[in-house]
Amino acid sequence: MNIGIVGAGKVGFSFGRLLAEKGVRISGYYSRNSDSAREAAEFTNSGHYTDLGKLIEDSDAIFITVPDNAITEVYRQVAEFEIQDKYICHCSGACTAEEAFPGIHTQGAYAISIHLLFPISSKYNCWRELAGAFFCVEGDAKAVEVFVPLLRGLGLQVQTISPESKAQYHLSCALASNFVCALVQRSAELLGGCGFSQTDALHALAPLMRSNLAHVIEHGAVSALTGPIERGDTQTVQKHLSCLTERDDRQLYALLGLEQVKMAQEKHPEQDYGTL
Repeated sequence: MNIGIVGAGKVGFSFGRLLAEKGVRISGYYSRNSDSAREAAEFTNSGHYTDLGKLIEDSDAIFITVPDNAITEVYRQVAEFEIQDKYICHCSGACTAEEAFPGIHTQGAYAISIHLLFPISSKYNCWRELAGAFFCVEGDAKAVEVFVPLLRGLGLQVQTISPESKAQYHLSCALASNFVCALVQRSAELLGGCGFSQTDALHALAPLMRSNLAHVIEHGAVSALTGPIERGDTQTVQKHLSCLTERDDRQLYALLGLEQVKMAQEKHPEQDYGTL
């Protein structure tokens, strides 16, 4: 299996390096920014291509690692060449393989999506942590039958999902990652109102967040739940709400609080949370 990569950003760098380190042959990189493709090729000890057609010719699979809104546009450029019997892959968590590659079956190629369930923030360093991430796969049956054993054979954790569940899958990822960033930002802003600098606020919250996340991972979210709602402390909840003068903030607190009530009821079925 020779894998060619179109796009030399964070995902292309990181996924390519991980695969190369595990013995998968990366034929090389092509990018509209030739310098980035050259750098990615050096980073993965693979080839630097200035001719897209030549990369496709030399590869059994083409991984399109560009931003979501550019995937289909790049695929159409790829599809101008001979791609029969080749595997065409994108790494978006939001769109399905079929959505991203319109008309691919008339070309005799196979569509697949491999989403790395990991926040790739650095194109140089994140590849080291990817081995512990989940790789979520959906697409044509033939492509899935090839890539799931390939990835598992590299010691990676793989989960197949259906195209119908792709949007729900991505929503779940966003809640656990992006939405948490928004909550932390709002929490730090509230500490700012208590006299903390932005830096000190994040440093103060860090042990709390790390410990809580460790308990969630080890014991599950319900078992890890603590705080005034879990204790049924309506008086403290009222004080919290009195600090939130903006309607949006109050709604956010109330909606998340109601989710906590459900969890608390599961954790302590003998306790009455009706007042909350």
